[in-house]
Amino acid sequence: MATWKNGKVWMAAMLCLIIVLAGCSSNNGGSKENTNNSKNNSNAAAEQDSTNTGATNAATDGGADAKSSIEFMGWGGDTEKAVFQKLIDAYMKKYPNKKVKYTVVPSAEYYQKLDTLIAAKKTPDVFYAGGANFNKLVASGVLKNLQPMLDSSSLVDQTNVWPAGLDRYRFDGTTTGQGDIYGLPKDVGPWTFAYNKDLFDKAGLPYPSAKAGEYTWDDMIADAKKLTVANDRGKIDTFGVAGYSTESAVWANGGDWTDGKGTITIDTPEFAQAMQFVADLSLVNKVSPSPDDEKAQNGYARFVAGKIAMFPMGPWDQPGFWDLPFNWDIAAWPASPNTGKTATWLGSLGFVVSDKTEFPDDAFRLAAYLSLDQESQKQNYELGQAVPNLIDMAKGEFLQMDKKPENRQVFLDIISDYGRPPIENSSKNTKWLDTFWQDASVVWNGKQSAAEFVKAEQPKLQKLYDESNK
Repeated sequence: MATWKNGKVWMAAMLCLIIVLAGCSSNNGGSKENTNNSKNNSNAAAEQDSTNTGATNAATDGGADAKSSIEFMGWGGDTEKAVFQKLIDAYMKKYPNKKVKYTVVPSAEYYQKLDTLIAAKKTPDVFYAGGANFNKLVASGVLKNLQPMLDSSSLVDQTNVWPAGLDRYRFDGTTTGQGDIYGLPKDVGPWTFAYNKDLFDKAGLPYPSAKAGEYTWDDMIADAKKLTVANDRGKIDTFGVAGYSTESAVWANGGDWTDGKGTITIDTPEFAQAMQFVADLSLVNKVSPSPDDEKAQNGYARFVAGKIAMFPMGPWDQPGFWDLPFNWDIAAWPASPNTGKTATWLGSLGFVVSDKTEFPDDAFRLAAYLSLDQESQKQNYELGQAVPNLIDMAKGEFLQMDKKPENRQVFLDIISDYGRPPIENSSKNTKWLDTFWQDASVVWNGKQSAAEFVKAEQPKLQKLYDESNK
């Protein structure tokens, strides 16, 4: 899971999903925003590490026979808690002298609880961190630099881990993706574009393409108009699209929120045009629920009820979607007709280690197990929780699953080709971004054009960013 926001204040369901990921997600899903997920001999290497008494393994991976007790803290719903308790039980069975206390904190309270524990010098040995919070923790010296352990350990084959997953936890104090690694990915969460195949079949329309760049904004609007259906009273009963990602539109059109170096860049024609495109899905084209429609019934509820033709989803949505009474699949996000390109956010949450842990080798061992162990990754993807962090597993047995979606390759394309970190990934504090989403309601409800909004909003956001991120 990933720290993730979808892009609209009034998209309540999407924000909820992204928080869960970022948390994905981001919990950002995101998570969210959010999503967030060793070759075959890596497991054998880990098994060897548990019994080998050689000096090298003892020095780099810790004494496998020495007794220790560490604490792992995270968040999650009942399903995730059950999965991780099962993984931890398996870990303690594999390493009988290694005890792990698993603490689960409600996601809304998690970082506040973490800050309290850090201040009291009771930081958990291993815990979740992602997005802006990860950057802040590295910058404040709370997290252990895992690079030396990764480079000397037999537990992790870095060449078999998605670069987008490992790079998310590189931070040089200024730029994410550069410097040493301070965390291992819990997941990589590609935010995809789902569609109801039955509704497309009923309308006699071809499905959106799974290949990036082939299905454009214009194609989507044309289809969405044919898929939007009113009831006998003239009220729209089924919408063509809902929850469209503002991030996807902005990035695909060549815009962005920052330049990655601290300058807010929303006041550009590319950004304004993309933001207006998203707003006009409801305001002008009438193919997407309005803010008032969302209050009556959110987009997620409408999609699972078969009343939305196209809607976002993350890998963590699979268990709920497997039980849907209609056929569905996933496609690439529509491309901007101005650039021919598409984009979407790639959420993630990480396992990090306290710099003050009494047992650094054992804390690293647990993080590596939860992140990259063959069996733990297999359980995660079979339960529909995530895409495997291991490249060979993702490209092999994960793609061969006999459950929806059929176009599983889309998940991998996003991870490797056109997925981007959530907006907050360049920050240590998200007050500026929270303010943007709150203020953007004037665009979604048609009170102000996107061009007017971004021109007035840029200096406000720049001031907020400078106050808390530099």
